[in-house]
Amino acid sequence: MAPSGILGRKIGMTQVYRDDGRLEAATVIEAGPCVVTQVKTRDRDGYEAVQVGFGEAKRLNAPERGHLGLGRLERRGQRPQLSLLRHLRELPSPADGAAVGDRYTVEMFAPGQWVDVRGRSKGRGFAGGVRRHGFHGGPKTHGQSDRHRAPGSVGATTTPGRVVKGMRMAGHLGDRNVTVQHLEVLRVELERNLIFLRGAVPGAYRGLLVLRPSRRQPKGTRD
Repeated sequence: MAPSGILGRKIGMTQVYRDDGRLEAATVIEAGPCVVTQVKTRDRDGYEAVQVGFGEAKRLNAPERGHLGLGRLERRGQRPQLSLLRHLRELPSPADGAAVGDRYTVEMFAPGQWVDVRGRSKGRGFAGGVRRHGFHGGPKTHGQSDRHRAPGSVGATTTPGRVVKGMRMAGHLGDRNVTVQHLEVLRVELERNLIFLRGAVPGAYRGLLVLRPSRRQPKGTRD
C-alpha cells in the first residue's frame, strides 16, 4: 500500500488554461520519485508509518549512510538499493505491502483531485503587530504622534496582573510549518514528475513540500 503522501520541491508559478478556456494561476511542483527507506509496524514500533526519501544529496555522514544501509552493502561489494537521499520524512500510512526500496511517483494524483500541501513558510524576521497580525494601529489624530502602528493595551491591571500567554504581539514572522488545504490538481506530467496545483503553496523556491490527498472535499463541491 502506498504512503499517505509524497514529497516534492516547489518550482514556481505559471498559468494553466482549462478545457473551457478559463485561465488559472498554478504552482508547479516536482513531486517524487520517492523511495521507501523504512517501514514502521505496530508490533515493533507501536504505530504504523512509512518513511520516504526524496532528492539527491552530494554526500552523507556516517549515521545517514548507516541508516540507509549504504556502507554495509558497499563493504560487501553489493550495489546499494537506495541512493544518496537528501530529505527523509515519515508519513502516517498502513504498512501493509510497503517494503524498503519501493518507489512512488506523481502518478498517485490525477487531474481534478483535491490535495493538501504542507511546507515551511518564508521567514520574514522580526515584525510588528500591524504586519504580523494585521492590527489597525492607533488613531491618526487627537494628539497621537507616535502610536500609529502601536499594538495598544496588552494586559489588565491588578487582575490578572500579568500579560496572558498567547497575547498577539510583535515577534518572529514566518518560518513555520503551514498547511494549505483543498488545492485542485490541474495537470500531471508523469514524464517530468511535475504536478500543477491551482493557487499558491507555502515556501520559497525549491522548498520541500509534503503533498497528501485531501480527506474531504471543500465546501460547495459536494455532489
